Amino acid sequence: MSGSSTDAIPDRPGRFLLRYIRRRPWSFGGLFSVIVAAAGCAVAVQYGMKLLIDAMASPDRAAADVWTPLGLFLGFIAAENVLWRLGGWLGCRTVLATGVDMRLDLFRHLTGHSMRYFSEHLAGSLGNRIAATENAATTIFRTLTWSIVPPVTDFLGAVLVLLTIHWGMAAALVMFAVVVAVAIVGLGLRGRTVHHAFAEQSARTNGELVDVVSNVWTVKAFSARGRERERLRQAFTVEAGAHRRSWMHLEKTRVVHDVCLWVMAGSMLLWALLLWRDGTITTGDVVIVSALTFRILHGSRDLAFALVTATQQVSAIDESLRVIARPHDVLDPVPAEPAKPGGGTIAFERVSYRYPEGRKVLEDFSLTIPAGQKVGLVGPSGAGKSTIISLIQRLDDVQRGDILIDGQPLTALAQDDLRAKIAVVPQDIALFHRPILENIRYGRPDASDEEVFEAARHAFCDGFIRQLPEGYGTLVGERGVRLSGGQRQRLGIARAFLKNAPILILDEATSALDTQSEQEIQAALANLAQGRTVVAVAHRLSTVSAFDRVLVLVDGRIAEDGHPTELRRRGGLFNSLWQLQAQGFAAE
Repeated sequence: MSGSSTDAIPDRPGRFLLRYIRRRPWSFGGLFSVIVAAAGCAVAVQYGMKLLIDAMASPDRAAADVWTPLGLFLGFIAAENVLWRLGGWLGCRTVLATGVDMRLDLFRHLTGHSMRYFSEHLAGSLGNRIAATENAATTIFRTLTWSIVPPVTDFLGAVLVLLTIHWGMAAALVMFAVVVAVAIVGLGLRGRTVHHAFAEQSARTNGELVDVVSNVWTVKAFSARGRERERLRQAFTVEAGAHRRSWMHLEKTRVVHDVCLWVMAGSMLLWALLLWRDGTITTGDVVIVSALTFRILHGSRDLAFALVTATQQVSAIDESLRVIARPHDVLDPVPAEPAKPGGGTIAFERVSYRYPEGRKVLEDFSLTIPAGQKVGLVGPSGAGKSTIISLIQRLDDVQRGDILIDGQPLTALAQDDLRAKIAVVPQDIALFHRPILENIRYGRPDASDEEVFEAARHAFCDGFIRQLPEGYGTLVGERGVRLSGGQRQRLGIARAFLKNAPILILDEATSALDTQSEQEIQAALANLAQGRTVVAVAHRLSTVSAFDRVLVLVDGRIAEDGHPTELRRRGGLFNSLWQLQAQGFAAE
């Protein structure tokens, strides 16, 4: 279940990567085994060349057996090529499939966060972090497979071969490797801070760029292109500075590595030549020492670069997990109760809720809305109207008390099961950059085309949709920018109609409509609301004039409660708000 603690994403890069290796143990095990075998064959090719040269150095050329070493030499080359291609095929399937799993898991965990979390982070930055994490993990797997495992295998193979030639040379190679490894690892650990700083700054800068592009209308409307360019220039400059520090640390590591390997290669070759001159080793031994030394020289250079690259990518993953993998504020119960069928009775039982910064919104708040009742929530800004509808959807949890739907506490239900019983029409309709048909069908994915058309007719948007060049197949643009505010609002209402849930929440659902359209929607809502529970937040009081009940909220408490006609007769706060709006309409 999404949001349960058992599905938590590991918050450390090592555990995060190991999670996916364990998910495909045979694939990764087979991949690494094939790569080790391929690298081993590469070392064996060098040994086959040694045997061939030693055979060719025999004084009796006619009796010399050069064919067996040649067969081994060619056989190992063929086996190496086959194994590398097999490794490429396995790696392609395994690494790419793992990347898909990572992105899906990160998306699932990200969408399980509360809405408060999303209000604290840039949407573009969060999306970039998912892509960056998958890219970094894929790079690490590829680096480990093709840039770390082969040189390590080469080194181990070289040690075994040198043991057959001269144990002292094998011991010296091990000592050189330990010195180089300690130097490189030490520099790598010292560089984690600069690599992490670069990853963090890069994510922040990308988020700011997406934020500006997403608000390009505002940038143009306020003649702010120059200001935003200067602001982004400063951000890019800071990011470039962080990148430069990370890059230069990499170059320092390469310098240390190159010096160490130059000393190693020169020493091993000099030693081999001295032993050959003394007759201790053969010409083939000198050749294989030379070949293995230079192979290790180049392989270790790739290894050092790969280790630093992996360190950078680990820092990128760590930065992303620090933001995305934090525990959820709102969790599903384990196990969750099945949602009981019902008409949508809503009950607040002595509920208290405060914002994270401590500001009190509701205190000992109680309210019962019978099934099928239409209730309007009105009052000044900050009175708690939006908080109430947010808590009904369990977008956040209360600190004390219970909220029940048809007698079940919200905390006993899986969040998706709870929200399946609720249709919402928010003030700002969010549409996907998809055809209109898909945007309406989002309310009920299994709905037929005719059911979508019927919902559109109820929302009085079928007419304008069919007048569009591609009708219901028209792409609406990012967040519906190709449509007017009223058109987007009607599509949102049509989507809620199609969902056909027992509870309908309207958050300023007619705010973007003109008077004629509002009257049409009110008529449609009256038909839709039959037998359903409706909770509506309204600043335009005409929206709730035909409701069964209006709650006037002030500072998180119910100041007035009754039928709108009765409240107007009382001459209280509702009547005052009504008169003010009536005067405003008259002035227009």
